[in-house]
Amino acid sequence: MKRNPLITLTTDFGLEDPFAGVMKGVILSINPAANIVDLSHGIESHNIREAAFFVGTNYNYFPHRTAHVVVVDPGVGSRRRPILVVTENHYFIGPDNGVFSYVYEKEKAMLRVYHITADHYFLKAKSSTFQGRDLFAPVAAWLTGGKDPENFGTAITDYETIYLPVPALADSSVTGEVLHIDKFGNSISNISRAVIDDLLNTNTGGTLQVFLGSREVPLLEYYGQSSDKGLCAIINSSEYLELFVNQGSAAKDFAISKGDPVALKVGG
Repeated sequence: MKRNPLITLTTDFGLEDPFAGVMKGVILSINPAANIVDLSHGIESHNIREAAFFVGTNYNYFPHRTAHVVVVDPGVGSRRRPILVVTENHYFIGPDNGVFSYVYEKEKAMLRVYHITADHYFLKAKSSTFQGRDLFAPVAAWLTGGKDPENFGTAITDYETIYLPVPALADSSVTGEVLHIDKFGNSISNISRAVIDDLLNTNTGGTLQVFLGSREVPLLEYYGQSSDKGLCAIINSSEYLELFVNQGSAAKDFAISKGDPVALKVGG
């Protein structure tokens, strides 16, 4: 696989502290040709599943051979392994804590995972609390600068995965849950357009109905189609079912939390 000097960063560091900026400094010190894109530094603190969802639903929007660095790492400094994941078209660098579980599921046909052990690529002044700076950033810089993945460690197959809530598909319905709430209060479920298409393909001619718990929610095509402050649903830009309030906060106005049940049914 040829190199591409593009690196994305996904962390729970926020922007108030210097952590994300320092990682960029380390990368550019090693590979001045690197281009760095912030996917998000607003992951909820220690929320591995949210980071997995962010990366797993967005990495394919980047050019082939992009290196995606993810640092949501409550086990930093422990015996958990640092890993490099190689797929057909992308690289992923981060802790072996399940944060790449969506990637494993999507890319299982062509997947290699390496335990990063070649410490001569690490920053010399190592810390047990900031491996984003001392380990993951340098590896990303050396990788995008031309080093082969095999140089960084040994191949493994016993990498960690986390439970990914999968929508339950029945004859005429699918049930999922709210996975993420964005800064606008939009509540994003784990029900994808692909799952909805499967439901419609087995129930031709039916009408889709969306439910938050027992509350029916109208399914619209775009945000401005809602003319009031009622709760509505939409298929969002990432092609997942989302609950929203036009120019309001669905989560706040309707007390929606992560894990709340969302369902789609096909009516007659």
